[in-house]
Amino acid sequence: MADQLIRATAADGGIRAVSVITTRLTEEARQRHKLSYVATAALGRTMAAGLLFASSMKRPQSRVNIRIRGDGPLGGILVDAGLNGTVRGYVDYPDVELPPKPNGKLDVGGAVGQNGYVYVVRDVGYGYPYSSTVELVSGEIGDDLTHYLATSEQTPSALMVGVFTDITGVTAAGGLLVQILPKAARDEALVSLLESRLVSFQGFTPLLQAGKSLQDIFEELLGDMGLEILPEVQMVRFHCGCSHQRVLGALKLFSQAELEDMIEKDKGAEATCDFCGTVYQASESELIDLLAEMRAEG
Repeated sequence: MADQLIRATAADGGIRAVSVITTRLTEEARQRHKLSYVATAALGRTMAAGLLFASSMKRPQSRVNIRIRGDGPLGGILVDAGLNGTVRGYVDYPDVELPPKPNGKLDVGGAVGQNGYVYVVRDVGYGYPYSSTVELVSGEIGDDLTHYLATSEQTPSALMVGVFTDITGVTAAGGLLVQILPKAARDEALVSLLESRLVSFQGFTPLLQAGKSLQDIFEELLGDMGLEILPEVQMVRFHCGCSHQRVLGALKLFSQAELEDMIEKDKGAEATCDFCGTVYQASESELIDLLAEMRAEG
């Protein structure tokens, strides 16, 4: 099934639900960054969450940045996702691998660490971005970002994100976000029923592996609660806006002396985009032109 995101409401608009499939884009990230199994799971979960977070924003250029930094060997995770369905991200140490947990699942919490912080920045497309920081609770990504939503945005939420990968690559990835808005939060019976159903779900990727579509998952969870699935199906993808021209612009951050040193010693420069792994080469002549521009600009 293609990578896609759909939205739904229930309980007369008192429940908001969003679900996303990110199998192909997570596999692309795995290949681009040469990720280990556990790094694939950590980054894949965070990218799915980023797309779910961005889905509620209004302006087309709106974006969400999620940065997770724990005390585990994986280092940091950084994801950038947009309302337009694009996402990109990376981890500091992509080759870190850990033995699976006793239940056979990947030890994402051990790789990320349980001591650290989640940083979320929402750029709504105008004014100053909104940022918030909360402490990690488990390092398993889903728990940590659910804690962020409850603590920072004060919205009762359930977030499930998952990645299943084997020797062939990523075979299932995605996530589900359900939020209870104030008008439904007062209905204790409704909230209790929804909570019991969410608890009965044994993760998100097993549902995909069982052949469930996003619409099927919504029906199973909210079908008798006045479910309304919105008609738009949004395609999502891994995309990075880096370019050769942007790299040349970034080289202007170096001093003239540093550029002169690159020209003399290296006859050019090489830069790698952290987000997508693309390697860019700046030739000696391009550096000479860049240096001339900087001198002309004073």
